[in-house]
Amino acid sequence: MLKSEFEISKMDCPSEEAIIRTSLGQFDTIKHLDFNLEKRTLIVFHNDQASEIEKSIIDLNLGGRLQSTTEVEDQEFESSSNQRKLLWTVLIINFVFFGIEMSTGLISKSMGLVADSLDMLADSFVYGISLIAVGGTIARKKNIAKLAGYFQIALALIGFVEIVRRFIGEENMPDFRIMIIVSVFALIANATCLYLLQKSKSEEAHMKATMIFTSNDIIINTGVIIAGILVIWLNSSWPDLIVGAIVFLLVLQGAARILKLGR
Repeated sequence: MLKSEFEISKMDCPSEEAIIRTSLGQFDTIKHLDFNLEKRTLIVFHNDQASEIEKSIIDLNLGGRLQSTTEVEDQEFESSSNQRKLLWTVLIINFVFFGIEMSTGLISKSMGLVADSLDMLADSFVYGISLIAVGGTIARKKNIAKLAGYFQIALALIGFVEIVRRFIGEENMPDFRIMIIVSVFALIANATCLYLLQKSKSEEAHMKATMIFTSNDIIINTGVIIAGILVIWLNSSWPDLIVGAIVFLLVLQGAARILKLGR
């Protein structure tokens, strides 16, 4: 078995890791990928196709550079069944709260909740792409990524249009009670997900990436709660609209990263 170590100078977030995983998914000779986002390194365990793997990484234009290739003894890698169960749990929780926040956001006229629901949906797409495409072709994974990315962009743009309409039109006060209550439950759900992920003590990079996504969700949930408090304190819908706009920007950023998986 060969062990190739790469430096990936532009790999600083989970989306770059996902792009690399997608690109290397075409090689049947790869046995295991060991990412380190902090050090921006990748170790590839494989049996053959060393030059093809190197070219695939360099062609991504992420600053990939081969550091060394050495021969090592064959080894067994940790089963991913437990990780898959955890990822399915996080995906289901995110998708359920997407439905809850979207419906209650429309009822309460809160753009913060609507935007947060789309952020939950974006995370569900990221987890779903990885899980659904396991064992599938590289083309299938890319097609799923493109569909998810464009769908997210369309929803975010519709959200921005609605925010602009509310800014310049008659002020619609959102129901701060629903905003705060639903966001508190979403915060508890995401905190539970983060606890389960941390409890697994997994050192796998894609599991760490999931923790990053979930930590970001907790920050967004807190932002919507604060916006709800400011709505009643200032007697204005502006805090809700501002938070909604910020989260929609994050959704667009996430959609752009998802689309990179389809290249």
